[in-house]
Amino acid sequence: MTAKQGKKKAQPVTMATIARIAGVTPSTVSRAFNHPELISPETVERIMEAVRLTGYVPNLVAGGLASNRSRSLAAIVPSITNIIYAAFVQNFVVNVRERGYQVMLMESGFSRQTEQELVATALGRRPEGFLLTGVNHSNACRRQLLAADVPVIEAWDLTESPIDICVGFSHAGAAKAAARHLVGRGYRSVAIATMDDERALRRRDAFLAELRAAGIAHPREVTLPGGPTLGKGRQALARLLAEQADDTADTAIFCSSDVIAHGIMIEAQSRGLSVPGDLGVMGFGDQEFAADLNPALTTIRIDRAALGARAAEAMMARIDGREDVERRIDIGFEVIDRASLLAR
Repeated sequence: MTAKQGKKKAQPVTMATIARIAGVTPSTVSRAFNHPELISPETVERIMEAVRLTGYVPNLVAGGLASNRSRSLAAIVPSITNIIYAAFVQNFVVNVRERGYQVMLMESGFSRQTEQELVATALGRRPEGFLLTGVNHSNACRRQLLAADVPVIEAWDLTESPIDICVGFSHAGAAKAAARHLVGRGYRSVAIATMDDERALRRRDAFLAELRAAGIAHPREVTLPGGPTLGKGRQALARLLAEQADDTADTAIFCSSDVIAHGIMIEAQSRGLSVPGDLGVMGFGDQEFAADLNPALTTIRIDRAALGARAAEAMMARIDGREDVERRIDIGFEVIDRASLLAR
């Protein structure tokens, strides 16, 4: 299948499908969902096994709309407080609202199990499409979405085999570009401070591999749990300094987010270290504050507005029934060079 080809149209899984698989009538399936005490446990189990196999989710709004159009979309992000995700979702919402759609926004907390549960909950309200963050989901989650046969846009990442359409950039490519930039600036002592979510860890692995390929055999790393905060950035630098016997001269730290980079800069200042004189710092994301830090932060820019707009465009094209939509849309990234690294 070429990039321009659309997903082959599949028949949605319905209550009648479940009835055929379980060998019962549709009315028996309905009773199993609504009044399981009225039928035998063995029959309920057969029906539930068919549900598990197909990913079917009961329609909680059946009969509510004669047109079967909810005019709603579901969006699931890891964190609604992280500006990285909030910014692209905001642009997605603005664009689909112009077409008369409202968005149910839900937070998964970087948990595949939670995402799976949220997808099931949303499917019960029959959204006309899903916006998901990333391309790695549980098998059960994928089955549910494929069974529902609605447009699915996986944003913030790329894969050769999306559920439907993916819109994003190469995390490994961005991390390798960061490593090459630091090496090109003459840094031979390099470290990384990262959170432990799946995409950040993928960037970490690519960054370290690129450094090793450039002859930097023992780059240091600090990995912290949860979401990025200024406090965790400060912790990261404290740990790196505790592990480093010599001074920080000619050391640069690549961070999994601009927030972590900002925290590192605060901790450096509190210890009397100069950025970039004593320590170079590079972020990821190019958040709104990055250019206004002192010194201004070198970082990797992701065009979040373009990401949201392209995701919305792909969603609307799918809802309109267009089959010529690219399945893999790469918005790219850009190294933004500012004053937090030494000019050489």
